Amino acid sequence: MSATTTDLGHSDQRLLSFGQGLAWRLKLSGLGIAYVFLAVPALVLMVLTTVSLGVAAVGVGLALLLLFVPLVAQLANAHRAISGRVLGVKIERPYASTGSSSGLGLLRSWAGDSARWRDYGWLWMRITIGWATAWVAFGLTLAVIWYAIFPFIYWVTPKGVFEMDYGIYRIDSQAKSFLEWIFLVILFGLWWKFEPVLVRFIAQLDRSMLAPSRDQLERRVEHVAQTRAESIDHSAAELRRIERDLHDGAQARLVSLGMTLGLAEQLMESDPEGAARLLAEARDSSTTALGDLRSVVRGIHPPVLADRGLAGAVQALALDMSLPVSVIVTLPGRPPTPIESAVYFAVAECLANVVKHASASRAGVELTWDDGLLRAIVTDDGVGGASLDRGSGLAGLARRLDALDGRMEVVSPDGGPTVITLEVACALSSGRTTPSSATD
Repeated sequence: MSATTTDLGHSDQRLLSFGQGLAWRLKLSGLGIAYVFLAVPALVLMVLTTVSLGVAAVGVGLALLLLFVPLVAQLANAHRAISGRVLGVKIERPYASTGSSSGLGLLRSWAGDSARWRDYGWLWMRITIGWATAWVAFGLTLAVIWYAIFPFIYWVTPKGVFEMDYGIYRIDSQAKSFLEWIFLVILFGLWWKFEPVLVRFIAQLDRSMLAPSRDQLERRVEHVAQTRAESIDHSAAELRRIERDLHDGAQARLVSLGMTLGLAEQLMESDPEGAARLLAEARDSSTTALGDLRSVVRGIHPPVLADRGLAGAVQALALDMSLPVSVIVTLPGRPPTPIESAVYFAVAECLANVVKHASASRAGVELTWDDGLLRAIVTDDGVGGASLDRGSGLAGLARRLDALDGRMEVVSPDGGPTVITLEVACALSSGRTTPSSATD
């Protein structure tokens, strides 16, 4: 049913057979039921969040908000997925990056993020207008089901339990119970007409509250423009570094190699032994120059990344570390090459920081992809204290991920452990599944 696979809330009725239209509305009825039951956790979270805000001044509310605000975001994300499915669009997550590892830092970031406040307003909308509309959609479905099975219900219950007196006629026998199907026809027509309207209305309410606002989109465009400029500057700096490495390394050795071969040619007849020594020296120089060239190439795009993909490259990286590193990979395909390279170098630098600064006994890397989001989580059991706010290499990594519309979050309290989360939105190139693995 191609007309309805991407947009459950809207379809050209002329293109649907009765069977297709019925199946489509049954799916919408299922979503209507889901909207009813999802309002229950929304009600609970609204009450708990409101109470937490009310007692925030005494401190305990702040601790509760650290728990409930992420739960509200998870519920909102579930509604973004469901309502996006109904409307045939992807509802983006508008949350600002926190970039903080402390509880107070997270609370300050959330307090300044309009998307978090809109989530709170959405909870109120969800348990009032949204819930009432969901009950109407649910009620229509239940009414159709009730009148459809009424003759069976009349048959299996004791006589007189479901007798109906409408004045004009009375339902007092099994044969007359089928007269209830008159209401079935009416209600089925109402359900057929209004069930899509009601479910789509709920989805539109969710989208109006949960999608990025115009101001957020404008700030995002500005941010993307800034990070693109930084990316261009970084690329130019990388080109200059490559040129310098080639000039000072491989090029200098190749020039020396040419001069050595020239001297060997001149000594070939007059001093064969001296020529042989120069040729041996030239062979060593060629080996060193080849090593320099390979080093430059690895700095641009490691061969293991091209050959084995992100999963294999990270596993190879873990094997070269001086401490045990566990690697868990669940990727149903390969990301685009620029994203694959950026995530690989980000993971590599995070692991290098673990060795240099964390005093850790072990580390771990987890690579996953879910709902269009590639996520790499690097953990260690070291001393903690890592931050994006101290001008460290992590800040540079965050800027490079920004250029790909990605984000980095660092949670590293003093005393550890440290958890660094890298996220980049992308599609994968194939359906091949990379199995989970561990490298110690």
